[in-house]
Amino acid sequence: MAPAAKPRVIPRAEHTISRSHISPNALRVLYRLKDAGFHGFLVGGCVRDLLLGMEPKDFDVATDALPDQVKRLFRNCRLVGRRFRLAHVFFGQDIIEVATFRAASAPSQGEEPLADADPEDGEAPEIDDPELTVDPADEDTVELTAADVREVVRHSSTGRGEPAGQVMVAGEEAAAAGEEAAAASVPPPAGVAAPARTFGRDARPSLDDDSERMFDSTGRILRDNVYGTIDEDVWRRDFTANSLYYNIADFSIWDYVAGVEDIAARRLRLIGDPETRFREDPVRMLRAARFEAKLGFQIDPATAEPMGRLRELLGGVPPARLFDEMLKLFLSGHGAKSIEVLRRRGLLGQLLPNVDAYLTAHSGGLVERLLMKGLVNTDERVIAGRPVTPTFLLALLLYGPIAQIIESMPPEKWHELSAIGDACDRAVRQAQAHLTIPRRFSLGVGEMFSLQPRLEHPNGRRALRLLTHPRFRAGYDLLLLRAEFGLASPEMARWWTQVQTVPHEEQGRMADALAQSAGPRPGRPRSGRRRRRGGRRGPRAS
Repeated sequence: MAPAAKPRVIPRAEHTISRSHISPNALRVLYRLKDAGFHGFLVGGCVRDLLLGMEPKDFDVATDALPDQVKRLFRNCRLVGRRFRLAHVFFGQDIIEVATFRAASAPSQGEEPLADADPEDGEAPEIDDPELTVDPADEDTVELTAADVREVVRHSSTGRGEPAGQVMVAGEEAAAAGEEAAAASVPPPAGVAAPARTFGRDARPSLDDDSERMFDSTGRILRDNVYGTIDEDVWRRDFTANSLYYNIADFSIWDYVAGVEDIAARRLRLIGDPETRFREDPVRMLRAARFEAKLGFQIDPATAEPMGRLRELLGGVPPARLFDEMLKLFLSGHGAKSIEVLRRRGLLGQLLPNVDAYLTAHSGGLVERLLMKGLVNTDERVIAGRPVTPTFLLALLLYGPIAQIIESMPPEKWHELSAIGDACDRAVRQAQAHLTIPRRFSLGVGEMFSLQPRLEHPNGRRALRLLTHPRFRAGYDLLLLRAEFGLASPEMARWWTQVQTVPHEEQGRMADALAQSAGPRPGRPRSGRRRRRGGRRGPRAS
């Protein structure tokens, strides 16, 4: 459907949004804009969530004030963006994003250095954030809370500099990801067509008549830098449920697209022609899957129909952006539901083709059950506000491909650390066919799997050194999960659980007792000839 020329105005008496549920800082911004003679609206996902009775994670504002005018109103304001400017108003760690009404559709996030293709998720400040900064020596051990995940996504989407140890694709990671990902974070000057490789496979840019909007040959929007009115701004929203405007002047909701009805029906529907909108930005297919998983909405049949035909267009999206979308899908508290939706919609193969192929070939197997249990555990941690890490997520997702590679080797190599490391490297390279995996995470996956033999077969008191290993906690959690499904020794999982709770002296006694009960440790003959040690040492797929 197309937006109506004029909105349906829903007065305060006919909707459930109360100012008591709105961020006080967002209200300050809205009222100052109003007092200065400008229009101010809450927009996007925050309005949707308030109507659903949920607590929004962000409050975004749209206005007819230009960015420079917003900056003059707020001393605590910073303008961000290289071409299309946004205003960020800071209240300590809370950031209210203020966007000027824009004409027509939003640009691709790979082209525009702002998270504008995902307006409800906002954007991170261009400052060093101590919550996302760690000692450089510890940068491989970064863990993320649910709030941190959003900040990671925002920083890595924009291509700007990051504080030491921050989780994003930059420097050597961007170089390793290939020229396409690097080019996506440094767009060309306005009005200049970028090289075709920036726009995806077999794509060529084209400009429309006003030379301000750029498309590639598949119809994907690459640039759109025109300010507009609220009547035009609604077109840059993707789904009707995300396209409502809350007017601070009279507390009414402006609805151009029957979004209130769709929210009540828990229906996800694209604004405009679905095929055209998916071609403009293929990531909208992943966003549709994310909202289906997160909100429990049903995708409207007309919106869902072209997804099967167009899903391969995701291959033209910058790999770094797909990695961002993967974090949103799996580390925001609805990962278990997300993978179910991605598989049902045929989208998992566009993100992680080797994972999709393994799960299809081994449907219902132990690895699939392990993966689903791991995602459920991760969702519970996010909901409880406990830290999560992309490294552990990748270890879960790649468990099947890694185990498959190991078990394709001669059995005598299954326990060797070099074989395990090689399998991890190969599985990560396969996954990087479609998305960028920052090097710190890929290295962490290898370390987690290489810890498994050492955790399953501790070597006396020397094994206690593993308790200080930077990846011990992640490796231990993986061991617990494997033991739950019979892929590792439950006795050893219990031993490592207990040894973490006793005093240091008792740890030594436990290690000695374990060594005595285990007897001589098998090892290589002194001649250097290798022989198979007892039991499998690497991850098993069955």
